[in-house]
Amino acid sequence: MYDVIVIGAGIIGAAVSRELSKFKLNILLIDKASDIATGATKANSGIIHAGYDAKIGTNKAKFNVLGNFMYENICKELEVPFKRIGSLVIGFNEKDKIILKELYENGKKLAIPGLEIINSDRIKELEPNLNENIVSGLYAPTAGIVEPWELAIAYVENAMDNGLNLKLETKVLNINQIESYYEIKTNRGIYNSKFVINCAGIYADKVYEMLTQDSKFKIVPRRGQYYLLDHSEKDLVNHVIFQCPSELGKGVLIAPTIDENIIIGPDAENLNEDSRELTNTTIDGLEFIKETAYKTCKKISFNKSITNFAGLRAEATNGDFIIEESKEFKHFINCAGIKSPGLSSAPAIADYIANMIKNLDSSIEMKSKFNFKRKARIKFNKLSSVEKSELIKEDPNYGRIICRCEMITEGEILDAIHRNAGGKTINGIKRRVRPGAGRCQGGFCGPKVMKILARELDISILEIKQENEGSKILVKETKEIK
Repeated sequence: MYDVIVIGAGIIGAAVSRELSKFKLNILLIDKASDIATGATKANSGIIHAGYDAKIGTNKAKFNVLGNFMYENICKELEVPFKRIGSLVIGFNEKDKIILKELYENGKKLAIPGLEIINSDRIKELEPNLNENIVSGLYAPTAGIVEPWELAIAYVENAMDNGLNLKLETKVLNINQIESYYEIKTNRGIYNSKFVINCAGIYADKVYEMLTQDSKFKIVPRRGQYYLLDHSEKDLVNHVIFQCPSELGKGVLIAPTIDENIIIGPDAENLNEDSRELTNTTIDGLEFIKETAYKTCKKISFNKSITNFAGLRAEATNGDFIIEESKEFKHFINCAGIKSPGLSSAPAIADYIANMIKNLDSSIEMKSKFNFKRKARIKFNKLSSVEKSELIKEDPNYGRIICRCEMITEGEILDAIHRNAGGKTINGIKRRVRPGAGRCQGGFCGPKVMKILARELDISILEIKQENEGSKILVKETKEIK
């Protein structure tokens, strides 16, 4: 019997699990995928929003503002890179000026610090590569960038250091309420728990419907596509650049990433209920992004794109985050519809849910000892020459370069495999230490990573997967194929 089962190992489930691991609780985190952060968390802009745009009184506004303030501390504890680079919403005409003024006033009411409405001359100082026809902007210095997948992985690593149990490739098939606990049937057996926290992303409504057909909310999968540009384009913009928002979201942005790429996107396309795995890119969607982004900056070199990708956002039909205990099922907590600014809100949502559980069961106690720190991962390419030499003397694996695009060593890959919640797939290693994230997208280093995984996991190379079930890369040796 577990005290708490968290369903879904995206950024919200990961953050909640880590926050709960501060208590004397037996916690299980489960996910149907082969790794942490394989859903929306791995396919978004990585923006920590300032929080000026959400409607006052909504959960989005409340948790975005609180979460933004928490980021420095949480990323310091978990040794995850975070940069407050600021954001800029740009306007092209008088109508846009009105929208910018409304955003500014809303942000001031929410106590967002440092907001400014700036003119074209100031915009040119901040962003010399933007188009000349931009007449005004809303500058928010508290916006930032982070690697969402690394943060989710770090949350889970630290939670496991503090006693969390993790089970991947564990799909929920049914949930039954039995007196004072829940029976969760999965493809890997039955697990019982006093509390259940539903952080299942685009499947959150489906999970809740296992208990009731009157779930009160539905999730609409909303696809967003992106371009990712090469390191050579890193100086294109200095801040997160938005155009004025629409009813479908914050629109197409241009922004730096933590790893010094440039990300451009997303579009916004509502899909039908049966399209919850439809993460392919489309010609029309990518062309829309290109045309829209050119309105911001004509200097974008789309021929320097190293990859395109798409993610699915969990759009709740009520238009807001759903974070509440079920009115019908005691100790079942839904955390659903967490789309943008979900990443920005994650630390505050986790804190809120932990306090909610504590209030629901006053017997729960804090641990007398909690390890707040996650062991930092070594980034070989960021070390000085002296540091590199000393590290190689200590561990020769750091002297073997596996990925030349990103200068990733075998030592880094071994560390990524053998940590708590270590990577077991090609994409899992890519998310942790970036082999395959450069220009060749794994064309040269991919086979080497596969060999290392097979050796370290003591399995056949034929068993290595790109990502989830059904994504094995090799089927047999070439000579065996007739």
